[in-house]
This record gives sequence, C-alpha cells and structure tokens, in this order.
Amino acid sequence: MAKTARSEQVPKAMAETFAAIVALTDDFSRRHLNDEYARLIRRATAALCRKRPSPLGTGKPDSWACGITHAIGATNFLFDPSQTPTLPALELYRAFGVSQSNALAKSRQVRDILGMSPLNLEWQLASRVDKKPVAWMIRVNGLIIDARQAPREIQEIAFEKGLIPYIPADKKEFDDKQ
Repeated sequence: MAKTARSEQVPKAMAETFAAIVALTDDFSRRHLNDEYARLIRRATAALCRKRPSPLGTGKPDSWACGITHAIGATNFLFDPSQTPTLPALELYRAFGVSQSNALAKSRQVRDILGMSPLNLEWQLASRVDKKPVAWMIRVNGLIIDARQAPREIQEIAFEKGLIPYIPADKKEFDDKQ
C-alpha cells in the first residue's frame, strides 16, 4: 500500500466542478451515509479533478456525484445489508436523479481510473481497516505474518514502506488524522 496525500486540493480550472460535485455528495452523505463516507468521496473527487485531462471536465455533476459515490460505496460494501450504513443501489441512483446505466458507467470509470477495489486500502473507510486482515499481512524473511503481532521495529519499517496503514500502538494518532 503506497502512502498518499489525503488532499482535497484541485487545480483552479476544476474548482467550480469540484464544488458542484462535492455539494451534491456532501448533502447525500449527510442524509444517507456519514462523515467518513463524505471525506472519502471528497478525496476521490479531488483525485479525479487532478487527473490530466480530468474525466470530470465532461458530463453532468449529478452523474459524476452518483458515480463517485457508487464507486466508494461498492468498494466499501455499502450495498450489503449486513453493513452499516447500508443503502440499496437503486435508492442511490434515485437520490441523484441518474439512471442505473449512467451511474454504473461513471462508477466503473472512477474505479478504473483510481484503481479502486476492496483490496486497495487507499479507498477503504478508515473505520474498517482493522477488520481487513489483508491490510496487516507482510512478508518477513519469506514468511507472511500479521504485522499487528510483529515487534514494533518491524511495524515501523512496514509503516515507513507503506505496507501497513498505521502502527497499531499509535492507532489514536491515526484516528485523529482521519
């Protein structure tokens, strides 16, 4: 897992587009999701704005807002009724006033561009990282081990290399940064 800046900075040329999309997604997140989803959706929107050329330069803000929200939701199992929060995908499309085919096309585009998948921890909700064993598996001298059980020195090296999301003993600091 590579370390990445969690920036919401966007080029001036994309600032208006970013603001329009984020206004829609923040409102949706406030009504149906939570602040953690809202932050992750804003990060994804900013990342797309920084792409050259940005895919957000064409298309309607509501379509992109729905597609980005769907991509983050799909990556974090939003549509699984056993998860909290949960939301049927059709309700997501209706809330943004976007057709299913349009939403799915934008979502696929977002996931492809940003490399989103349930295994890519960059796009996972921070509150769920602890529950993902793959986030903690590292190779030491050819053996796969759970970094949470390793000595602190190994954890520090793994963290510096971007192999684990944080040092378990420093979890409070990690949570405060999120």
